[in-house]
Amino acid sequence: MTDSAGKLAGKVVVVSGGTQGLGEAVARQVVADGGAGLVIAGRSADRGAALAAELTALGTPTLYIEADMTDPAAPRSVIAAADERFGVIHGVVNVAAATWRDTVWTATPDGFEEMIAVNVRAPMFMIQAAAEVMRREGVAGSIVNIGSTSGHGGQPFILSYCVSKGALETMTRNLAFSLMRHRIRVNEVAPGWMDTESEDATQRKFHGATDGWLERAEAEQPMGRLIKPPEVAKVVAFYLSDDSGMLTGNIVDYDQSVHGAGDAPKPSLQETPQ
Repeated sequence: MTDSAGKLAGKVVVVSGGTQGLGEAVARQVVADGGAGLVIAGRSADRGAALAAELTALGTPTLYIEADMTDPAAPRSVIAAADERFGVIHGVVNVAAATWRDTVWTATPDGFEEMIAVNVRAPMFMIQAAAEVMRREGVAGSIVNIGSTSGHGGQPFILSYCVSKGALETMTRNLAFSLMRHRIRVNEVAPGWMDTESEDATQRKFHGATDGWLERAEAEQPMGRLIKPPEVAKVVAFYLSDDSGMLTGNIVDYDQSVHGAGDAPKPSLQETPQ
């Protein structure tokens, strides 16, 4: 059972991309912190339904909504389902994201538009719909967007992804300012390199990684490992909770680097393919 005195007690939270990786970790953290209700949205119906049943059994009523964020109607549909089930929304976490490799030489209009649709348009209209419910119910709400340290400029081999996360960062600040008078806070957590199932698949598909790649990569990191989803989820839960007070418009880098510190990077031949 959840702790009814937890820091998310009484709060209903919606998590997009909530069936795996960081989204699943956030959902589990909401339950651990005593959330009163939870909605997880994602494309994996079997996995989503099983996770919802598990989390409900742990004490937080959880609803799974099958949703593909390339569909312009999906964000509002998810919020409508959450509103119908719980009648109120206190928090939204936008985790769902698209990522693949492209460069200035390989990017395509269709790929770029899909990246923007999932990583920028979907969070925007998820927030819009949720803010309407929060304002209607007169609750102090908290939105947490999941960005990326790549949104500060990023790497040449993930051009469209970097652009989309940069746009999300600007949107976070703009909406934080716009919604402040309604006591709705908007913050962003921007992780760096994280150990997830999707990252394993990405490394194998795009970088020819073999078994043991994770151990080799972790050995080269300043703190000896990649970021783990549960630790990022704790930061997200802090922003969802009243413990974060009036904090809004924050972009929190969760990474093993310090933005702006160190020698300025110089592109290698490998990083700037011809």
